[in-house]
Amino acid sequence: MLSKPQIRAVTSLQQKKFRREHGLFIVEGAKSVTEFLRSDYRVQTIYHTAQAAAKLPKIPQNIKSVEIDEQALQRISALKTPQGVLALVAIPDHLPLTGDMLRKNFHLVLDDIQDPGNLGTIIRTADWFGLTRVICSMGSVDAYNPKTVQATMGSLARMEVHYTDIAKLVAHSPVPVFGAVLDGNPIYDTDFGVRGLVVLGNEGNGIGPAVLPHITHRVTIPRVGHAESLNVAISAALFCAELAREKGGA
Repeated sequence: MLSKPQIRAVTSLQQKKFRREHGLFIVEGAKSVTEFLRSDYRVQTIYHTAQAAAKLPKIPQNIKSVEIDEQALQRISALKTPQGVLALVAIPDHLPLTGDMLRKNFHLVLDDIQDPGNLGTIIRTADWFGLTRVICSMGSVDAYNPKTVQATMGSLARMEVHYTDIAKLVAHSPVPVFGAVLDGNPIYDTDFGVRGLVVLGNEGNGIGPAVLPHITHRVTIPRVGHAESLNVAISAALFCAELAREKGGA
């Protein structure tokens, strides 16, 4: 049985303020929790039902394991339908970004992405295509928002997410800066090379005026039909696929 203070402590992590205060975020579902157990992230506590315990690998002794019933899980879960397992994971302290880091691969740079589902899908997509780092503006949604974490489907366990002043980042970038815009060079005719920053803009306003002047290569996904715009997560997937194709043929 969980006490009321314990329940409040866990559910408070659904808010960014308390995630930052306690340095913890919530991961739900046996598959996603397993991904974090196998990662460099530090899992602090795992709450699980008796039925869900069989879906988890052996839990190390330094991780607190608490068996609870379905009713208790319902009270601490951020999901309408809890998945039997909920873990509290420490927010990592990533090393500051350096020029050497940026020179090693492509990086997605997100300018004020607001929807947690979009960010989670972008992280999952980046993981699929072998990227290990996503860079977000300070105004972007929190990567440790429960909805974002859920949308990553465990991929966050393999990803670094950095928050920084991206206007300064792109202004002093040691690698090419590609920007997704409506009036650029067609993506299929763009030579991406083997490294660079790919900037994707806000869902409603695109790349902001503080960042746009520093884009060195304006790139567009050619429109064939009549839709006004593409979802930013779809755009990210198309860019990642094109980057992978070019690197594979290099």
